[in-house]
Amino acid sequence: MKINRILFQSLAMALVIAVIFACEGSDQPQAQSEKTLEEIKSEGAIKNSDIIRNPVSASAPTDTVNVAKMSFEESEYDFGEVDEGAVVNHTFKFVNSGKVPLIISAARSTCGCTVPEWPKDPIPPGESGEIKVKFDSTNKANAQTKPITITANTYPSETKVMLKGFVRSKE
Repeated sequence: MKINRILFQSLAMALVIAVIFACEGSDQPQAQSEKTLEEIKSEGAIKNSDIIRNPVSASAPTDTVNVAKMSFEESEYDFGEVDEGAVVNHTFKFVNSGKVPLIISAARSTCGCTVPEWPKDPIPPGESGEIKVKFDSTNKANAQTKPITITANTYPSETKVMLKGFVRSKE
């Protein structure tokens, strides 16, 4: 057991050293200056690399200003009490209050009983969008709390909204 731990630590250290040397010796050109949404649109074909702003890089401080931001009208929805087997639908509305187009890459919950739907197209700054959530209460009696984790080009990259309520058992 101790040998495995030492071997793992040695491999991890070697990986860190390799990454440091790879970053220092990089011959890649410097990143172009950021473009406005109008400049991107006027060039015709939109590339993901023109829209997505990665706030974390190996050679620069974290950029928390020039990213998309999700501002929700509500981050938690209490559906009250429902009978077991009922399907609860709710829409979480938000605005991209950031400086670049918002791109949502995923939305997930902790179990298959809660299914989120999200916009697949970029949402420009100042525009709004919706995360639609469907919760099936079949076999889910008693108090329920269902987090929905949204992954996007925001900082931090994950945002959570919550469905909660009470499911009355059939029995």
